[in-house]
Amino acid sequence: MQHRIFEWEEIAQNYYSGSLLLGNGASMAVDGRFGYTSLIDHAREHGLLTNDIHRLFDFFQTSDFELVLRLVWQASNVNRSLAIPDERTHAAYVRVRECLIQSVRNVHPEYQEISEDIPAIYAFLKHFRTVVSLNYDLILYWAIMYGIDVRDRHALKDCFVNGQFYEDWRRLRDPIYGDASTTLAFYPHGSLVLSRNNIESEYKVTGNGNSLLEAILQAWQSESVVPLFVSEGTSQQKINSIRSSSYLNTVYREVLTSLEPSLVIYGWGFWEQDLYILQRIASSQIRHVAVSVHGNDQVYCNRVSHTIQNTLGANVQIRFFRSNSPGAWNNVA
Repeated sequence: MQHRIFEWEEIAQNYYSGSLLLGNGASMAVDGRFGYTSLIDHAREHGLLTNDIHRLFDFFQTSDFELVLRLVWQASNVNRSLAIPDERTHAAYVRVRECLIQSVRNVHPEYQEISEDIPAIYAFLKHFRTVVSLNYDLILYWAIMYGIDVRDRHALKDCFVNGQFYEDWRRLRDPIYGDASTTLAFYPHGSLVLSRNNIESEYKVTGNGNSLLEAILQAWQSESVVPLFVSEGTSQQKINSIRSSSYLNTVYREVLTSLEPSLVIYGWGFWEQDLYILQRIASSQIRHVAVSVHGNDQVYCNRVSHTIQNTLGANVQIRFFRSNSPGAWNNVA
């Protein structure tokens, strides 16, 4: 089947005030370094993994850095609290942590390297009522910070108040301080900006755009927190990680099941390991879906169309638009 691929501006009005789902292609459009297959693959390719770290990943049957780091960190904390000698456990924690930090430093750009894209991204995001980003990088957070200084009577919020997630997040849709409209943003897979401490309290790391990435890495090195994001693994492994977090579980249970009837999907590959997200979204009763396409990839269009109709229902209207259309994501209108 041949699918028509629109320019974003041709269909945009039909999806404004709906929901937006961002995949890794959105990050890649900003900086090609986000095109890595995974953090664990990057670490392997650059010789950052020692034999004992390999054994940890193999033992827990995962490729999720955050999970392994958290498990070894918790084991080290337990040993310390009981005065059990744990030189080897703590050393393994330090090696996993430093490996993760080095991998993030290598693949994640600094704010000043991508700052010119942020105004266009903010202009795109503000048209939606709800934004969910499957990416754990800082692009969405930087757009939120940028929006604070834009005098447009619009608020882009990630539902963290004074560093803590606001459980009654729906109330944050109500405009305040003269704002006329609100966009709520969520991280279903977590984010580099989120951390949890040794009693499982979760909070957002603070810092300005230019120094935020370094502030996050320094917080990890302090041994007081571990990052909160789900980076790799099978669908079931990711769901298990999500359920271990109060914030991620809330997004999974409450946000993904209450999206607006119109949904825009930008930069998502619809790969098998992430389809549980679409299955969860099925409870939102989506009626219209617009999906970004790179070039004129009809094979992708056919696969996506089939997947969406099988998951969200045969009556869902599907449209495709060019990912580099003016006004879409980081493309200036």
